[in-house]
Amino acid sequence: MSAHTQTVEKGQNTTLLCQESYVCSGTDEAIFECDECRSLQCQRCEEELHQPEKLRNHERTRIRPGHVPFCDFCKGANGNIMHASMTGSRQIAAVRCQVCKINLCVECQKRTHAGGSKRKHPVTIYHAGKAQEHEEEEVMDEETKRRKMTEKVVSFLLVDETEEIQVRNEEDFIKKLDCSPDQHLKVVSIFGNTGDGKSHTLNHTFFYGREVFKTSPAQESCTVGVWAAYDPVCKVVVIDTEGLLGATVNLSQRTRLLLKVLAISDLIIYRTRADRLHNDLFKFLGDASEAYLKHFTKELKATTARCGLDVPLSTLGPGVIIFHETVYTKLLGSDHPSEVPEKLIQDRFRKLSCFPEAFSSIHYKGTRTYNPPTDFSGLRRAVEQQLENNTTRSPRQPGVIYKALKALSDRFSGEIPDDQMAHSSFFPDEYFTCSSVCLSCGCGCKKSMNHAKEGVPHESKSRCRYSHQYDNRVYTCKACYERGMEVSVVPKTSASTDSPWLGLAKYAWSGYVIECPNCGVVYRSRQYWFGNQDPVNTVVRTEIEHVWPGTDGFLKDNNNAAQRLLDGMNFMAQSVSELSLGPTKAVTSWLTDQIAPAYWRPNSQILSCNKCNAPFKDNDTKHHCRACGEGFCDGCSSKTRPVPERGWGPAPVRVCDNCYENRGIQLDVAELPSDEEGGTLIARKVGEAVQNTLGAVVTAMDIPLGLVKDAARPAYWVPDHEILHCHNCRKEFSIKLSKHHCRACGQGFCDECSHDRRAVPSRGWDHPVRVCFNCNKKPGDL
Repeated sequence: MSAHTQTVEKGQNTTLLCQESYVCSGTDEAIFECDECRSLQCQRCEEELHQPEKLRNHERTRIRPGHVPFCDFCKGANGNIMHASMTGSRQIAAVRCQVCKINLCVECQKRTHAGGSKRKHPVTIYHAGKAQEHEEEEVMDEETKRRKMTEKVVSFLLVDETEEIQVRNEEDFIKKLDCSPDQHLKVVSIFGNTGDGKSHTLNHTFFYGREVFKTSPAQESCTVGVWAAYDPVCKVVVIDTEGLLGATVNLSQRTRLLLKVLAISDLIIYRTRADRLHNDLFKFLGDASEAYLKHFTKELKATTARCGLDVPLSTLGPGVIIFHETVYTKLLGSDHPSEVPEKLIQDRFRKLSCFPEAFSSIHYKGTRTYNPPTDFSGLRRAVEQQLENNTTRSPRQPGVIYKALKALSDRFSGEIPDDQMAHSSFFPDEYFTCSSVCLSCGCGCKKSMNHAKEGVPHESKSRCRYSHQYDNRVYTCKACYERGMEVSVVPKTSASTDSPWLGLAKYAWSGYVIECPNCGVVYRSRQYWFGNQDPVNTVVRTEIEHVWPGTDGFLKDNNNAAQRLLDGMNFMAQSVSELSLGPTKAVTSWLTDQIAPAYWRPNSQILSCNKCNAPFKDNDTKHHCRACGEGFCDGCSSKTRPVPERGWGPAPVRVCDNCYENRGIQLDVAELPSDEEGGTLIARKVGEAVQNTLGAVVTAMDIPLGLVKDAARPAYWVPDHEILHCHNCRKEFSIKLSKHHCRACGQGFCDECSHDRRAVPSRGWDHPVRVCFNCNKKPGDL
């Protein structure tokens, strides 16, 4: 055995020792192997060596019993590992040179240390035993197992291009993911410009190249909306999104959809194939961060409280990995070895005045593709490393993920007007704030979209200006304001303590009142014979309020004395009419039968229309066909024609629809004594003449009655002639369907939609009055 061989055997050591000697003296047992430092390291050296920021992301592996490192010379340029599947040259190290501090396989040792001074370098021999072989077999078995786990994974449409969720409920979401309801998951989503290969990246990063997400070589985008799939290996929900800068119609809505996906994600991958990083990447992330902090953190907190979620939804945004693939240019940071790429990314954000404060971390992962295919192994390692970090974003059950997405979709939905689309920002406030604008000053509401569903009123950042058209003044009690309270008051006919009739009498004597809930009646317009002061100068303060669409004026005339008087008179007349309806109808029916022709069916025998069989009510009018004598409703006997065969002469008279259609057929008229027939017809004709005369008088009286009602109508009531159908059920008003005004909103309703009774203090009605169905549902005082 040569002297060199003896030196080698003297250097043998069955226990692997630290090869750095940075903190220790080289006698501590090696715990880690750093692939980029190309050495075995003890616990202390590993911690100290990787303190600098640019060394923190080094790939380190914990050493197992019988571990043997790989040969350092069987690696690519810049320390990038050359996989055996690509070059077939990576070998397990046989020795380690103590002087050069490198691991060498047998071939590399012969090539580099066979001659010259290096021949005498002391070396340590590695023994590759069964433990190492078993470890390699385990790695191969684990890889095969992972591939098999992803064989049955399929993607599904989660949200379409119109922001509509395509899963019915939480159970449907879990079923399509094909995972356990109790499984704790994280969410990984991908963003980038259209055509940059986002779906292809997800397929190769998570699913070993299987086309779980559809890819296409066509010019049209193959990903429309948001698609999702479950990765059982990493236990993540993988979400594929529609690309930016694509040919789309609803650009604003689809851009807003991207931020909803970003908000529920734990890690996002921004994929770009540009040889140099474009400004739109930094603009997108900067605007997304601002919109997330401004609109989504508050809503996520509210969702946690509203849904009673066990796992709190983090207000800190997801982590970001910028995956940059180049062909002709170097990767970011290659020209500045002393600076890490993440620092260069932050500098670029600052130059563009974009501040991605919402994201928990931003990492850069680049790969340069000299020859296809793209190497996704570095991205996969970076993703796995970020998913293991639970400091800011912890895994949660799939039901929590669905509830968060559903809450954001319900809150931020609806069309975005064209005039509110901003092109200077990816996520302008108009996408997420209420679109209502004050009719008086034009300022917009600052609340979130659909806040009215929760009973939250509109609010603006600026003060409003007075408009005579809307009279947007509000009175507040001056005495209460001086005591630190702001109490709104309105002019009205009478005080709340007065009865309706006594209030009318006081109004006739001393005018309208202003009543405060705390101070009582503070003002009467005609309290004195002369010298009455204006309330604004004495007892009230004036505030100018915003006028939002759908709301009414503020100080419209609420004096309803005339309408109260009409309501009282109408109530008494209606009561008398209802009490006398039965006897009156009985007498009228008997009298009509007495003067009716003999062939007419008596009124007492007519219970329903002879054609449509609609039953007659107590106040419904029954009509006789002059041809056949049967009883009909008004709709089935509205036509007229001459009936000379019944003695009605050549003048057109009322007939039913059947007799009108069969007017060419001769009726079989029974012979009656001429004197009897003539007498009954004459009596009936005289009765109809009297009835028509009285009807004309009533119609003539209806015209001035309508004018009186119009004069008595409060200012906020919709005029009768403008009300064509019920404001709620949309039924058209007719002679039989009366109009009724809601005392709160002033709209016209039928009786069924406005039968509730409530006091409306804001309109001057302190006693229960008629209100519509919608106003009755409002909480608090009307």
